[in-house]
Amino acid sequence: MKKIGVALLLIVFSLNYSFAQKRDIVEYQQNWDKQKIFWGYYLGLNMKSYKITYLTDTNTFIDVSPSVGFNVGLIGDYRLHKNINLRLEPGLSSNTKELAFTHIPGGSTDSIRSVNSTYLRIPLLLKLNTDRYNNIRPYIIGGVSYDYNFSSNEDNPDDNYDGEFRMKKSNFTYEMGLGIDIYMPYFIFSPSIRGVFAINDELVRDNNTNSPWTGNVDYFGTRGIFLKLAFH
Repeated sequence: MKKIGVALLLIVFSLNYSFAQKRDIVEYQQNWDKQKIFWGYYLGLNMKSYKITYLTDTNTFIDVSPSVGFNVGLIGDYRLHKNINLRLEPGLSSNTKELAFTHIPGGSTDSIRSVNSTYLRIPLLLKLNTDRYNNIRPYIIGGVSYDYNFSSNEDNPDDNYDGEFRMKKSNFTYEMGLGIDIYMPYFIFSPSIRGVFAINDELVRDNNTNSPWTGNVDYFGTRGIFLKLAFH
């Protein structure tokens, strides 16, 4: 009986302590979500690759070796509803990929291409928030983006026969992700993870339709994962 009594006292004490802790929570930035418009900026990392499909089942195969790149940009947010925000996130995204054309014999001069890409990205997104719980607010986000590739080489008359791998300047992507708003004493910290997927084919084909680099490629488009750390 004594053991049961001690256990009950411990349970009661734990419950009282838990309720006391909840009463002591301070909600920061209580008027933040009442704003119609607010601004911010973000920093982050990305890992990009390509989705590639082929016209015929041959030995043609392009092996993509991605690397970690960076993102930086601004945020403009317009509140449509207490749980819905329209968001514009213009920024720069940079990344390097190595393409190995495994079906092309010979040395790396012919079979390897390094693709350095720097994009101006202008995503228009819809952000769907849950109700706030203490100092956190999870959300999902998604939308479309116009991406301008500064490193495209689209207008270069040289192609892979001259060692130049070309991609289109203007592209469109869609992205989806999830994140969480964390209300801090002096700002809102909002980490999120996004999946980014090309809508259009980004590849500029070689002048020779039978090119071993581009002749059998049906679709060539970006796909990647973005980690964004936003501050408002």
